[in-house]
Amino acid sequence: MTKTLNAECFCGEVRLKINGVPEAMGYCHCDSCRHWSAGPVNAFSLWAPANIEIIQGQHNLQTYTKTENSLRKWCGTCGGHVMTEHPKMNLTDVYSAVIHRLEFNPSVHVFYSEKRISMPDGLPKFSDMPKEMGGSGKLLPE
Repeated sequence: MTKTLNAECFCGEVRLKINGVPEAMGYCHCDSCRHWSAGPVNAFSLWAPANIEIIQGQHNLQTYTKTENSLRKWCGTCGGHVMTEHPKMNLTDVYSAVIHRLEFNPSVHVFYSEKRISMPDGLPKFSDMPKEMGGSGKLLPE
């Protein structure tokens, strides 16, 4: 049986239905994600784009593209962040905090070289990203 989850922006105008399981979950410490999330770290969940359906508010989604690697999307009404499409990886990050009842099980830290807070949790800490995600694969100590 396929698991279905629901996600929404801060005001509920934009709603998503997500099927299946994420390809990866973890923490991103990069400067862009920290600035975008207005926090010291961003909790991500990466999904195959085919598993995500916008069921309400498509017309209200706004997009900002700082680089071709990330198309960041938010609600035009409340400004609530919803997701980031990563076309080169063929994955979409639906922010973990906007998914109802997501069992967040992080397995990795990416861009730990840019961290602002240390998170000694026993998970792998990549300088940038794992090789399979297009990074160097270089690990850093906790």
